[in-house]
Amino acid sequence: MTALIDLNGKRGLVVGVANDASIAAGCARAFRAAGAELALTYLNEKARPWVEPVAKAVDSTVFLPCDVREPGQLEAVFERIDSEWGRLDFLLHAIAFAPREDLHTSVVNASSEGFGMAMDVSCHSFLRMARLARPLMTEGGALITVSFYGADRVVENYNLMGPVKAALESSVRYVAADLADEGIRAFSLSAGPVKTRAASGIERFDELLDQVRARTPSGRLVSTDEIGHLAAFLASNAAAPMSGSVVYADNGFHTTA
Repeated sequence: MTALIDLNGKRGLVVGVANDASIAAGCARAFRAAGAELALTYLNEKARPWVEPVAKAVDSTVFLPCDVREPGQLEAVFERIDSEWGRLDFLLHAIAFAPREDLHTSVVNASSEGFGMAMDVSCHSFLRMARLARPLMTEGGALITVSFYGADRVVENYNLMGPVKAALESSVRYVAADLADEGIRAFSLSAGPVKTRAASGIERFDELLDQVRARTPSGRLVSTDEIGHLAAFLASNAAAPMSGSVVYADNGFHTTA
């Protein structure tokens, strides 16, 4: 019997690995364990030493820099994939950024420039990736981005990332509708809070972890590897009937009042 999560013969791009503890790293490990061949990116030369061990662990055959704020870098990644593989079956978009001074103030006090940068890096880059991936997904594919419960409900200290992630989740629905007739599916993977380097930018994040743990029915937080298993399922043919959904990987936290 064929395994339910089977990515053998599939090729995927993972954008957003910061180190081996990041959500994107957990997803990359799950993709590889299911049989996928992977391309990974790193933000810049400063980040490379932290990402390269992950790339080696998952036998990444394409490993390139990608800062979506730098003109041409994202396009270069897809050009390399086109020349190396000639196609793409799935991608994971796991990048988000907001200037610290704008993240650490209330939404009404966020600057126009900071809000615009957060929206461009955290949301519009997903649309750019969808556009670039589209001609490579000749046999259909899956576009997966990472979100958080703060897109749907007010989470203390999440601030401007709340409306940015809400825009990202809405973008997923529209992308799913736009590309449905091409067999390309889109998902927002809403992960429970995980202690990652990216999350450390949120004020009083340790308190948030404790609050979520206390309200989660199972009394425990989700791990990056568990999130990865769900991402691998979404990338597989087993998830073919699904698209446009916010899929929660939070041990049921989002169901609590």
